[in-house]
Amino acid sequence: MTIEGKIVVITGASSGIGQAAAEKLAERGAKVVLSARRTERLEETVGRIKQAGGEASYFSADVTSLDEMKALADFALKNYHRIDVWVNNAGLMPLSFMNKLKVEEWNRMVDVNIKGVLNGIAAALPTMENQKEGHIVNVSSVAGHRVGMAGAVYSGTKFAVRAITEGLRMELSPTSNIRTTIISPGLVETELLETITDPDAMEALKGRSARQPLKAEDIANAIAYAVEQPEWASVNEIIIRPTTQGS
Repeated sequence: MTIEGKIVVITGASSGIGQAAAEKLAERGAKVVLSARRTERLEETVGRIKQAGGEASYFSADVTSLDEMKALADFALKNYHRIDVWVNNAGLMPLSFMNKLKVEEWNRMVDVNIKGVLNGIAAALPTMENQKEGHIVNVSSVAGHRVGMAGAVYSGTKFAVRAITEGLRMELSPTSNIRTTIISPGLVETELLETITDPDAMEALKGRSARQPLKAEDIANAIAYAVEQPEWASVNEIIIRPTTQGS
């Protein structure tokens, strides 16, 4: 039961959950490869990890591009020769009421939240099958379990992440040591809220907010728990809500 020495690739690692997961796993001895589009933020996080005695590197990539995800996998292999864990964390949450017709936001959520996960799987899976072991962690949401007001499209993308991850688990489990985990957070203090452009959706979200939202580190701890389990134990899903979040 250890994280030490594992090679971990994390998308969406320039802030929030991805950044916290990178720092947490590096603190526990993993060698982490951070990826996102904001290079400056990646450099800052890698610098902090190294200053604390950890090992980290970064590769700027867009999850909506399969070629860039494959390049990220190649970068990890070139530097560390294997990929033990791949965390598909990048995501968007521009909640809106559907009659606002924010079609560009719908399309962007589909591209990042669904296609981004598929591209990450496509980039990581061949290496893991060749190694005959590995772990794919996909960050979904409690919105992947229930639909909230103004969250129809967002929930649709997160239901899809859960379905894709569970289907992958079923396909892999009889023949390999490749594990899958779905992480489903409730309300977390991250930059996701800043992507909401519909004021009515923001008002609806405030109406069901918890008194004390989760911190990104809480989700990082959940990821670490799943990753550290022995190879014969697969944590299929973790749902983590603020204590005061009712739904």
